[in-house]
Amino acid sequence: MGNPIDRFPRHVGDTPEDVLHRVFGFQTFRGLQEDAVSAVMNGEDVLVLMPTGGGKSLCYQVPALCRKGVGLVISPLIALMEDQVAGLRQLGVRAASLHSEMDYQDQQTVQEDLTCDQLDLLYISPERLLTSYTLNLLKRCRLSLIAIDEAHCVSAWGHDFRPEYRELANLKQLFPGVPRIALTATADPRTRSDILTALDMPQAHVLMGSFHRKNLFLQAQPKLSEIRQVLDALSRHMGQGAAIVYCGSRKKTETMARQLREKGYTAFAFHAGLPPAEKKNVLLRFRSGEPMVVAATIAFGMGIDRPDVRAVIHLDIPASPEGYYQQIGRAGRDGESSHTLLLYSGEGVARARYWLEESQAPEGEKRAMQGRLESMISLTETTGCRTQAILACFGETLHEPCGHCDNCLHPPSTFDATEAAQKVLSTIYRTGERFGALQLIAVLKGKMTEAVERHALHHLSVFGIGKDKTDTWWRMVIRQLIARGAIGMTGDHGGLGLRRDTARPILRGDIVVSLREDASLRHAMAASSTSQSDPADDLSEEEHQYFLKLKMWRREEAYQQGIPPYIIFRDVTLRDIIKARPASRSALGDIRGVGQSKIERYGDAVLTILNGPS
Repeated sequence: MGNPIDRFPRHVGDTPEDVLHRVFGFQTFRGLQEDAVSAVMNGEDVLVLMPTGGGKSLCYQVPALCRKGVGLVISPLIALMEDQVAGLRQLGVRAASLHSEMDYQDQQTVQEDLTCDQLDLLYISPERLLTSYTLNLLKRCRLSLIAIDEAHCVSAWGHDFRPEYRELANLKQLFPGVPRIALTATADPRTRSDILTALDMPQAHVLMGSFHRKNLFLQAQPKLSEIRQVLDALSRHMGQGAAIVYCGSRKKTETMARQLREKGYTAFAFHAGLPPAEKKNVLLRFRSGEPMVVAATIAFGMGIDRPDVRAVIHLDIPASPEGYYQQIGRAGRDGESSHTLLLYSGEGVARARYWLEESQAPEGEKRAMQGRLESMISLTETTGCRTQAILACFGETLHEPCGHCDNCLHPPSTFDATEAAQKVLSTIYRTGERFGALQLIAVLKGKMTEAVERHALHHLSVFGIGKDKTDTWWRMVIRQLIARGAIGMTGDHGGLGLRRDTARPILRGDIVVSLREDASLRHAMAASSTSQSDPADDLSEEEHQYFLKLKMWRREEAYQQGIPPYIIFRDVTLRDIIKARPASRSALGDIRGVGQSKIERYGDAVLTILNGPS
C-alpha cells in the first residue's frame, strides 16, 4: 500500500511551518496549534483541550516530524490508531501502530522499523506500552515526544475512566527529558486538574480552546413517539453521510435498527455482544463512506474519524455533559451543518437517579457523578440557550445565545404550574408513593382502570382533580417535576415517590413553580429543519457533476488501497478543489489540505477529471 516505509522522506530539522505546508497542505496553524507545537518543540509539557474537529492531532504530529527520534502516541482505540496511521502514510509520513489485533509478522516488522530508526510516529495502546518488553524496546530508541490522546481517560472524574491510564504517570521517570503532550476534547475543570496530577505534569502549559461547535444544531425533546421523532430527525439527511442513534441497551439497538430498515434506511445494530465478524462488517461499511444509520451503544464511534456524520441522536439521557458532548462531537467533523437530538423522559431521568443512588461507588465519586447527572438533566429542561448551558459545564462563558439550538430558534414559553404541581404531588402522596406515571395520570384524570379499581384509588380525594387536562399535559408536568428533583423513583418497578426536601415547599405553597410549555413536535421539527442545509448546496449543477466524478474516483482508489475514502480527500477538500479549478499541480498545492505527497499520488488523476467533460 503506497510507498515502502523506508522510502518516505525525513523532516528532522525542518521548521514546523514548512512541515505544516509541505506535508499537511495547510498554510497556517489555527487556534492554539502554534502555541502547542512551540511548547513541545521547546521540550515542555502541554495539556491541550480542543473540541472534536479542532485539529488536536497536528499539535503532536508536526513536532514529531521536526524533532529527532520517534513520536510515541498513546491511544485507547485500535480504530483510531488505524485511521491515523493510514492517513499519515497517505501524507508520506513514516507511521505505524502496535496493537493486539496485528498478526505476529506485522508486529515484528514494526518493531524492526522502530529499532532501525525507520519510524516518525508509533501509535500504541496503554496496555501494550506498559509491558516490560515494549518499555525495554522503547528505552533503546530516541523518543521525540510522548502524546497521550483521549487524556480524560486518566481521570477518575472523567466520563470514560480507564485504570490502565493511571500508570502513565511513570512515563516521566521512564523517559526523562521527553516532552509530553496530553490531549482531550472533553474535560471539565475538575477533570483537567486530575489529568495534570495523575500524569505528574505540574508545570505543563494548559492550552484550552473554545468548545463551541458552531456547525452543530442542538435539540432536546421529551420522548413522545420515539420512532417517529427519530425518523423526522433522519429525514433531512437521507442519502447524506451517516447517522448514529445511541441506545441504552443492546436489545434497543437491534430493535431500532430493524425499525429503520423497515422504513427504507440502510441501518445496522452495533454492540459488544455481536459476533466479531458482524461488528467488523459494520465498522468497515461505516468507514467506507456508505450512507447509513448505526443504532449503537455509546462506545461506537470512538476513534472513527468519519467526517460526514450528519446526525447524532440519543434515545436516553447521557450520564454527564462531558460524555454527551463527546458523543455529539462525532457529528460534523468536516465543519458542515449537522443535527443532534436528545430524547428524554421523566421515567428515564428518575431511573438514572435511582441507579446512581443505589450504586456501590465511593461516596466522593458518587457525589461527582450525581452532580454531572443533574447538570445533564438541567440541560434537557432549560428554557435558555442550550449551547450556553453546556459550555458552562466546561467553565466556558458564551456571552450571547448561540443561534443554532432549538431554544434560540423558537424560545419556549413558560406558565405558572404551582397548582398543577401540587395536584401531582398530592396524588403521589395519597396513592402511597408506589405507582408509575401511567397510573398517577389515570387517577388525576378520573379514569376507572383495572389498577384503579383493584387498589380502590377511585375513593381518594384526588381522583379526577385533573380531568380538565390531557394525558400528555400531565406527563409533561410529571416529567419536569422529576427533572426539578421533586419526584424520584422509589424502587425497581418504576414507582414514583416524593423527594421531600424539594416537594414540601411546593405542597405548602412557599414557592411558585414555573414550567416550560412543550411545543408541538411539528413546531419543534420545523425549528431544526430551518437550521440545516445540504453541504453541496453551494455547488452549481456543473460543479456538482465534477463533485460526483471525484467522489467516484476517490471510492475506487480507496477500495484498491483498502482504506476509507475520507483519508484520501475529505468532501470539503473536493469541493474546494472544484471551486478553485486548479490547472496545474502547483495550483492544486495551494488548496487547504493538499500536501506534497497527495499531489504526487493523486494530482494527475484529479487534474484529468477536472479538465474532462462534466
